[in-house]
Amino acid sequence: MDKNFLNKLARVTSTVFIPPSFTVFIFTYFAFSLENSPSLKLFVILTALVFGFLLHIILFLYFRRKGRLVDLDASIKEERTVPFLISIIFYAAGLFILYFLNASPVSIAFWFCYISNTLLVVIINKLWKISVHSMGASGPLAALFFAIGPPSLFIIPLVLLVGWSRVRLKCHTPAQVTAGLLFGFFSTYVQMIIITAFLHYAR
Repeated sequence: MDKNFLNKLARVTSTVFIPPSFTVFIFTYFAFSLENSPSLKLFVILTALVFGFLLHIILFLYFRRKGRLVDLDASIKEERTVPFLISIIFYAAGLFILYFLNASPVSIAFWFCYISNTLLVVIINKLWKISVHSMGASGPLAALFFAIGPPSLFIIPLVLLVGWSRVRLKCHTPAQVTAGLLFGFFSTYVQMIIITAFLHYAR
């Protein structure tokens, strides 16, 4: 297959399916499938759009404009720490909104995973550049698998395509992508079980 085509495919995949994109996709699905009232559906989608997508894109563009991120892939791991920490603040605000609105335990649990997983990435990133793109794809897969079971597996090819794109673009090694895929899935799935159980008990 033509190398230029593969490179373009990798770039488009990596750009379109950034972690914030998955946030909007998954929470839109959760809004329509898990929330009862039309107003709550709308607020869940808006929360994901603002606190899970738009603010993160604005933050990235700001850091790029100021020269604090060397390229579109944030290739230097040391440059990622501050944006990640600010992202945690955005996620915390979104979590507060969803909890205040009494959203579905599944939605709340998955939103919490964004906070905890990002915090863990900050720690890991001090030593090793794990693939956040891969985590951002496999985490939503885990949340969907928790919510609807085997039918969620239809997005596996997309998750693998995202991982492949990061290797193809030489942003990560196969080991970093594999670690991101596995860590994102299992960390999210385990947390979903624990947090939803706690929320059901607390309510």
